[in-house]
Amino acid sequence: MKLDLDIEQFWKDEELTHAENCFSKSSPQVALGIRMSEECVFAELGEEGEPWGYTSPERRYDLNCRYNEKAIQIVGRPLLPENKPQPQDTITIPEFRPMAEIFGGKFFYDGHTTWLHGTMDGPEDLEKKLAEVSALIADPEAFRAWVLPKDWDEKCKAVYELTGRRPGPFTGIRGPVTMGTSVFGVETLLYLYYDDEGLFTHFADVMADVVLAYVDLFRKESHIEDPYHGFTFCDDDSNLMTPDMYRAFGYRVLKRVFEETAPLPHHNRYQHSDSAMGHLMPLLADFNLTGCNFGPTITVQEIRRLMPNTRIDGQMAPFTFMNNDQDAIIAEVKRDCEAAKENDLRGLNFTTAGSINNGSSLESMRTVMAAIQNYGRY
Repeated sequence: MKLDLDIEQFWKDEELTHAENCFSKSSPQVALGIRMSEECVFAELGEEGEPWGYTSPERRYDLNCRYNEKAIQIVGRPLLPENKPQPQDTITIPEFRPMAEIFGGKFFYDGHTTWLHGTMDGPEDLEKKLAEVSALIADPEAFRAWVLPKDWDEKCKAVYELTGRRPGPFTGIRGPVTMGTSVFGVETLLYLYYDDEGLFTHFADVMADVVLAYVDLFRKESHIEDPYHGFTFCDDDSNLMTPDMYRAFGYRVLKRVFEETAPLPHHNRYQHSDSAMGHLMPLLADFNLTGCNFGPTITVQEIRRLMPNTRIDGQMAPFTFMNNDQDAIIAEVKRDCEAAKENDLRGLNFTTAGSINNGSSLESMRTVMAAIQNYGRY
């Protein structure tokens, strides 16, 4: 099936759709959340490369420019940043130590993507590590020295003098369950709930302490007066826990972090879990999330029933989009648009229920646009 699309009118309407977190009653149609991703350039242009690996700045600039030329022809807009490499680009804010390393995590690049592996072996190791971590974050100077490289102040000063940029606030992490399973092991973490629930919840509490220590550190480093920048959790492994497990672990972390970073209704509270985690939605509903990106087995209706004020970024299956089956794409857009229009509920920002992967085509994005214009009018 091929649907008609008035591209110029689509983008005029699209400019109005994201007001009031996609809930605006003046919005003419369902919002489009798809803007593609840099990993999509390889398949679209027929180029070799590692979508999740390193691409030099010079080649990235060339790929993005050529991709955008094609995007203008197909969807009417450039989609990717075109950052031409400049000499001053070598002067950058240095990287700091990621939070997982404080729990003994080690990052490993396999030539295609980066994995996080743990070094702890059983509850005794965990108990010892948690004591070490608590002692470290109790000393702000020692914690700062652990997180930041030795040349941090010097390089940040140079970047600021050259560009006016400072480090940003700390606004998101790999989610607590995914962090826990990565550094301690999937089975060992889940069995810990039954073997030693006290240690299980203590792990979650120390994890929350560490998140808030990072938040506090980068509030100072960013020199931003407003302390509330919201927070985002990316927690695909959350689906591995029962509701009781999650309440004792992930929920505890989200509760403390959201209370500290996003206490008001309009502050960003976001959960990405593109897995079959519908059994946890009644718990997540407690946080009045401003946005969510859940797995494709969960429907718009299910989310809206429990989270009436949450923007839904979804719910098309990523593999439907990547397979470029135009009829299947139209069917999923129509399904979700009709759900968003039911009782004029709105709040849908139509995109994939998960990541947008290499192989997803610009023609498929155009099909989504046409389906929204045909089936997503409020």
